[in-house]
Amino acid sequence: MIFYIMNIPETEIYDTTLRDGSQGEGIKFSVEDKLAIARKLDDFGVQYIEGGWPGSNPSDVEFFTRARKLRFKNAALAAFGSTRKKETRVEDDKQVQALVDAETPVVTIFGKTWLLHVTEVLGTTPEENLAMIRDTVRFLKERGKFVIYDAEHAFDGYKDGAEYAMRTFLAAQNAGADLIVLCDTNGGTMPDEVSTITRIVSGFLKVKVGIHTHDDMGVAVGNALAAVKSGAIHVQGTVNGYGERTGNCNLITLIPCLQIKMGKKCVPPESIVRLTELSRFVDNVANISHNPRQPVVGDGAFAHKGGVHLDAVRKVPKSYEHISPEVVGNSRKVLMSDLSGKANVLLKAAELGVEIKPDAPELGEIVRRIKDLEHDGYEFEAADGSLQLLLMKGVGKYAQPFCISGYHVSIRRKGTSFDTSNKVCDASVEVSHDPQSLHTVAKGDGPINALDNALRKALVVLYPGIERVHLVDYKVRILNGGSGSASTTRVLITFIDGVKQWTTVGADESIVEASLTALRDGYEYWLLCV
Repeated sequence: MIFYIMNIPETEIYDTTLRDGSQGEGIKFSVEDKLAIARKLDDFGVQYIEGGWPGSNPSDVEFFTRARKLRFKNAALAAFGSTRKKETRVEDDKQVQALVDAETPVVTIFGKTWLLHVTEVLGTTPEENLAMIRDTVRFLKERGKFVIYDAEHAFDGYKDGAEYAMRTFLAAQNAGADLIVLCDTNGGTMPDEVSTITRIVSGFLKVKVGIHTHDDMGVAVGNALAAVKSGAIHVQGTVNGYGERTGNCNLITLIPCLQIKMGKKCVPPESIVRLTELSRFVDNVANISHNPRQPVVGDGAFAHKGGVHLDAVRKVPKSYEHISPEVVGNSRKVLMSDLSGKANVLLKAAELGVEIKPDAPELGEIVRRIKDLEHDGYEFEAADGSLQLLLMKGVGKYAQPFCISGYHVSIRRKGTSFDTSNKVCDASVEVSHDPQSLHTVAKGDGPINALDNALRKALVVLYPGIERVHLVDYKVRILNGGSGSASTTRVLITFIDGVKQWTTVGADESIVEASLTALRDGYEYWLLCV
């Protein structure tokens, strides 16, 4: 079998999300999940996709069986496993045979570099470990496989005994390995050590060298970049840094570092703009909340709150942005808070479609209003719905669609039992919109639910289409908790109408008042802005 990389890069990307990534806490992929991610990775343009360990579990066996029907246009599928067992003929090792049976063009095997593992973990001799490496690589090469040898604990092994570590690398090379990958398996090696050892090993070996890093000290990406600068041409990692313990090298961070910052092609140029999409796709499949602080692709990667920063970004974006967010498929985010200045308001208003001129006399009053409300407990950073209404009021483009002239909420308990089934929550609301005036009553699972039901009951009469609007999230946070029961309560409510989603905020010493403010804003936003 002759193996070709279809998009020849300067640095190869080897994705192990489906195997090493799935070993992270809280990560569980079904076979369908793995197939979907594999297709996405191939479309993105990585060179290798490690599908799993076919000898370890039935799910991986099924994955490789079904993956044979996939036609990758950019990537080669790799099966992962280990060297043969000690004191066992490679031909008799079922795990090695399973690697062949997976029918992938690439097979990646790991073997021991560190004498500590050879003698204390494997319980064998240094010579037998070398034979295990040689026999397995040769067996796979004789069956037409492109063989990648992952040198487990390469850096710890080299530091503990450089001569033996080199002998293990030579054993793999001389048996025909196509690529030798230095693995920082424990994730504790520092970038200067990775750089030095990679330079020595890549200069010593004739075969190409790769790098596999873990993030236990927070330097997995830095270590991978250090290795690339020192001779490695192949990097292994996972989407979003999934992996055991604190994770693996995050390919979502690594790829733009290589391609944008270092000028080393690793994926098709047209794929970079889909980096944020890839990151969020895999998070969604894994049912993991997207990390807003993730470099490059996080919601906060290009978020600006400080007025000085935003004023500069408005004039010259590169003054506070190292790259344009659109390059990686992300977008700039303007945050509103008590730190906001006129630049924040102007940019955010433009984002929300509210026209405010830089010399508008009302601009200063809007800024002051935002700062006062933030001081009182409001948080507009996560509540664009309420913010847009505030901006519209500030420039005289707000027409009140209804008025809440009164409300009442009660909780009654039948009998003396504290069984919640004995609890009854009622709410009444007085709503008016000339010439109509309505008084509605409703029950609910709690006081806020009852209040919402009563308000909706009135609004449906005035605006029948509002039936499409539903609450999908309700968050409560107690501020200045030292004030006890008089503490300010902040409420954030998220609404959806089947197409659009928006969030509103309310703050008050009363959770009912705070909730009613957020509810009112939520329905007003839909009536005025959607």
